[in-house]
Amino acid sequence: MKVSALILALLLTYYRPLIEQNWLQTIFAPYARFLDRTFNGGTQQHGMIAWCLGVLLPVILLGFTYVLALFLVGSFAGFLISLVVLYFALRFSYFGQHAEKIGMNLKEQNIAPARQLLAEWEGAETDHYNATQIASVCIETTLKRAHQGMFAPIFWFAVLGPAGALLYRLAHILQTEWATPSHSNAFYQFSQRAFYYLDWLPARITAACFAVVGDFEDAAYCWRTQANNWPDKSLGMVLASGAGAMGVKLVDALPLRGVLQARPDLGLGDEADADYVQATVGLVWRVLLLMVGLLILLTFARWLGA
Repeated sequence: MKVSALILALLLTYYRPLIEQNWLQTIFAPYARFLDRTFNGGTQQHGMIAWCLGVLLPVILLGFTYVLALFLVGSFAGFLISLVVLYFALRFSYFGQHAEKIGMNLKEQNIAPARQLLAEWEGAETDHYNATQIASVCIETTLKRAHQGMFAPIFWFAVLGPAGALLYRLAHILQTEWATPSHSNAFYQFSQRAFYYLDWLPARITAACFAVVGDFEDAAYCWRTQANNWPDKSLGMVLASGAGAMGVKLVDALPLRGVLQARPDLGLGDEADADYVQATVGLVWRVLLLMVGLLILLTFARWLGA
């Protein structure tokens, strides 16, 4: 039932996506700001309490509801709960459609529309980006969104059921909401640390999957030599392995307010272009098929061993 719920949720999110693709973040963000205003006393203990109320409490309630539904109603109730949670938690259509539109504009040399689409998607200042920079940032965003919006929630769903998928997504949203430059006091440190631990294993699994379905040797080399240079080392693994798997070299500087800002090296090989943007979408698709296939095999193995 778990694998069936996942496959159906993926199909629904792809063919019938939510009108508001950031629906979960839209409804959760005001609650995150309320917790910030109410509990922020500038200490890690206050941050831990707020995180437990914002993330752990909804997850426990969902887990209790799921187990109770399985016990009182049966597996079909668990299937429906899993389907609903995954439909709202996964962002399957969020990475591919945006990347494909940007890639199409780059292929047709429509730089201005590509800049606008990337700015709306990533929230970056793209006014001075050239085609290579647009393609590079689009590739990074695609890999990041696929991991944080799909692969990592799928991992936690496989481990803890629907409560696991919700745990990761809420932890990521809270970490994002409390990660602005002004948020420098100790209150926000617990949410950052909690998400780091929740993302530690999924990031490595995603990076390994990129290596398996792409150029393994280059992916492993980039992972080993470049990931630690990225500010977020877990995300650096995902980006470095993904870029290496495709054999693409992402830009090492981006213009910000007219000034080039240096960035850590990512990937190796040719410069990013529209074809590599399309290749990134294909890479993500292959990893998704690999993960779903592994879950199906594990499910069959459990049935045979029962």
